Amino acid sequence: MVTAHSTRPVNTSRILYTYDTVMHGFAVQLTGDEARHMSDAVGVSGVYEDRLLHHMTTRTPGFLGLDPGFGAWRDTDSGDGVIIGFVDSGIWPESPSFSDRGLGPVRSSWRGKCVGAGDFDASLCNNKLVGAKTFGMGNSSGSPRDMFGHGTHVASTAAGSEVPDTGFLMFARGTARGVTPKARISMYKLSVMATAEVVAGIDAAVKDGVDIISLSLGDDDPHPFYDDALAIAAFGAERKGVIVVLAGGNAGPKASTVTNVAPWMTTVGAATVDRLFPADFILGDGAVLSGQSLYTSKANRTTMMPMLLSSCHGNDLTAENLKGKILVCMDDGDGGPRAHRPNKLRDDAGGFGKGPAGVVLVENSWSQDGIVADLGAVDFSGPILVLSFSAGEKLRDYVATFRNPLASFSFACDTVIGENRAPKVASFSSRGPNPVVPELLKPDVIAPGVNILAAWSGADSPTNSRNNNYLFESGTSMACPHVAGVAALIKKKHPNWTPAMIRLALITTAGALDNTGRSILDDALAMDPGLVYDAGARDYVDFLCALNYTTEQLRRVAPDLGTCTTALPGGPADLNYPSFVVVFDGRTDVRTLTRTVTKVSKEAEKYKVTVVAPEHVKEQYEKRSYTVEFRSEGGGNTEAPGWEFGHIIWENEKRQVRSPVGFQWKN
Repeated sequence: MVTAHSTRPVNTSRILYTYDTVMHGFAVQLTGDEARHMSDAVGVSGVYEDRLLHHMTTRTPGFLGLDPGFGAWRDTDSGDGVIIGFVDSGIWPESPSFSDRGLGPVRSSWRGKCVGAGDFDASLCNNKLVGAKTFGMGNSSGSPRDMFGHGTHVASTAAGSEVPDTGFLMFARGTARGVTPKARISMYKLSVMATAEVVAGIDAAVKDGVDIISLSLGDDDPHPFYDDALAIAAFGAERKGVIVVLAGGNAGPKASTVTNVAPWMTTVGAATVDRLFPADFILGDGAVLSGQSLYTSKANRTTMMPMLLSSCHGNDLTAENLKGKILVCMDDGDGGPRAHRPNKLRDDAGGFGKGPAGVVLVENSWSQDGIVADLGAVDFSGPILVLSFSAGEKLRDYVATFRNPLASFSFACDTVIGENRAPKVASFSSRGPNPVVPELLKPDVIAPGVNILAAWSGADSPTNSRNNNYLFESGTSMACPHVAGVAALIKKKHPNWTPAMIRLALITTAGALDNTGRSILDDALAMDPGLVYDAGARDYVDFLCALNYTTEQLRRVAPDLGTCTTALPGGPADLNYPSFVVVFDGRTDVRTLTRTVTKVSKEAEKYKVTVVAPEHVKEQYEKRSYTVEFRSEGGGNTEAPGWEFGHIIWENEKRQVRSPVGFQWKN
């Protein structure tokens, strides 16, 4: 990819895309030598190697407190008229989640359209699905139809129409609807998930006139922002007034794994919801291990059967040595595709019963206790049950104690709501601190992302032989459209708010949950925060200047603003962001940072400031100018954990605005 046009001639037959909205440049096929020569050409601000990205792969609107009778849905007419752009795997237009019943025409300023091809006729679009285009490494003639399912799932999660009596077989039955059911959808289909395609999709979405862009994809490897084409494209979208919401990655629970971390990106982590599909694994000694299953059993309980424990990765498991036994797949630490192994065993044996009598999958050792996130990856066409890691440890102890271990299944075939503690940060959700800029807390917010039921492609059911129009999926990919949907509701209520104001309203009203995985989305408070933080292009350039970017590096991100004019006194931590990161490096025991809040409520208000800080830190603040002095009570060399956390809370009888604070001691 090349940003800015140069005077050096280029073979136009090798140009894949041109960009003229969120950045100015083109994607072209070049040899290594040609790319090096191009980078030296006059007028070229940057040359970027194309990278392959990947996906971060009924109950949740109610779990978030959304209700047709009051609150955000009532106040915004369920987001009617707002347009969300999805850069993803395409869409299955026949899904009832994309019905336009009850919707009027799209607004007259909309410039997008449906580009039909092959099995996707343009007439399949309607007043719900208002745009569909394909990007295939320079070939835009492909069908926008989703053959994979991911794009259909995320689009229906954010903006699916109301569909009564929906579920997965007998499970999770109810009315399915997106977070903003009357918002419109425009899909920008990717073919190979290359950066060049993604940037082309963002460029087209902004040009068409979307209000929100939802990107459930990313790159696990951190890059400086001047070398990150996705970050640069998101910056261009923000400058055009479009908020970009992105998945934060599925590399948790390790620290500093979060991706898509620029301050102009809205970075989303994943959380659990309060819905379970209970099933029990009963051991021969009478102990009951609680798990989950989507198996539709005719018999509530099976007979006692012998067990075989295995990693389920090798080829040593045959139908012959498994016949009549329960296969227990334990994690052996290498993270192989355990969830898919039962499918192969079933197929090799000609079905359950001829091979294993049943299968138990035990969650990985790094999973959080009690969280089962494998449901969407398992074919429950036979007696299969998923156990948490702690339950698996009890099972392992039982097998080690008894010479002939036995067990049986008990399937409830039911959906239970409200009995488990939720939300929790999902174990797979990528964590902070920010690997690119530690002074900026990421992810920004978390949202439901575990076992999310949403529409699926009619062409593919990759892990379930019982094909269904609605499937469960887990990942920050699933959390991202929840936040995009709430952002659309805020946009409908506050059409003049900047993307930064919307993003920062989401952050400051989120409920405290986890320090490095971030706080849970609260749509009701985000609609009316009272106070917001704002930032514009110049603020972000000053932030990049505080990172000591060169003029050349700055111009890669913002060609027209690529000079440093104002220094942030507190360094990159002084960006007007609603969170603080305070680093004591031994050279000083005092850090002073400044923030500016904008009052957006209509009535006169007074706010009380509450400070929640670790015992090592004392904070002093000025209420009106919001300058905060952080002092390490034991000096800059205080012996303390690497990271500790606190909050600054502005509140009155109606509102609460929370700014998280992270403290690090580098001795």
